[in-house]
Amino acid sequence: MRTPVQGLAHARGCLKTGACAVPCLDERMRSAVGGDWRMRVAISKLAHAALCRDWRMRNTVSSIAHAQCGSKRGTCLVIFPGSREERSRSEHNLINIQKTHERMQTENKISPYYRTKLRGLYTTAKADAEAECNHSDALCSILRKALDKIAEIKSLLEERRIAAKIAGIYSDAEPPRKTMRRGVLMTLLQQSAMTLPLWIGKPGDKPPPLCGAMPAAGDYVAKPGDKVAARVKAVDGDEQWILAEVVSYSHAANKYEVDDIDEEGKERHTLSRRRVIPLPQWKANPETDPEALFQREQLVLALYPQTTCFYRALIHAPPQRPQDDYSVLFEDTSYADGYSPPLNVAQRYVVACKETKKK
Repeated sequence: MRTPVQGLAHARGCLKTGACAVPCLDERMRSAVGGDWRMRVAISKLAHAALCRDWRMRNTVSSIAHAQCGSKRGTCLVIFPGSREERSRSEHNLINIQKTHERMQTENKISPYYRTKLRGLYTTAKADAEAECNHSDALCSILRKALDKIAEIKSLLEERRIAAKIAGIYSDAEPPRKTMRRGVLMTLLQQSAMTLPLWIGKPGDKPPPLCGAMPAAGDYVAKPGDKVAARVKAVDGDEQWILAEVVSYSHAANKYEVDDIDEEGKERHTLSRRRVIPLPQWKANPETDPEALFQREQLVLALYPQTTCFYRALIHAPPQRPQDDYSVLFEDTSYADGYSPPLNVAQRYVVACKETKKK
């Protein structure tokens, strides 16, 4: 484990070389939050999105930070706050620490002069590291607020979409909408999986229901527009699990009305609650909440790639990073061992299977 000063030095090196700043941020956070992995990884992942993947996100965060913190501090808070002068001073201080140690090793003695000098240099370096940790906390707070606002906007857009859908289905003046083209539907499903929000809790928080593999609460009722796995009867009479969208729920009858996502505007299914499994509403972070993920060889229902049907499968490997998918083995009698080669399925489309594992 690096000391705060070493972590700061590592961070400065990455800033010079242009390397990813997330590991540096993690190192700087060690001295401030100790063993609190949730906060450190949360900040790292949020910063990763801003720093390494999307420059537009980086500029947006900078603008938000400027609006919220600029007037108070007199400076603009960006991904790595602080002026160039401050960074230059910190780097110079770290270089002095390194050179002082080298001189001590050369002379093979620790004089009172070197002790006093190092005490002052380390005190300054520690203050610099703590200041950057405080800036990181502020950044995390800003990003949390931004994520909450994004979730609010997505919720409003979903409500409007549902209202438009209901108007289109039940209006006598307008014909039913045509079935969506297959390629477009698959793209939308993929985008839905990619944009599923990552759950980031505060220190000590447990993953909530519908986070990754966490089941829904016993009294949970899916809302209109929610995507679910629904067990319906196929044309040939067999039952299958399909990806569906909730239309309504009757508390009196304890039944859902759902539409097949692949047959929008066509047949509607009325199903009991036991035939409907809500899909995850948050991704689970493997680095902070591995207990919220399905584990190897666990039996699940997974959406087969490029289809809208769920099939029984075994977890081959759980995600290792928040952006990773599950690797699953689908039951397939055409293979000697009864399972397909490993296929990737997003967290969004993997749910628990209550049926027993086949022999």
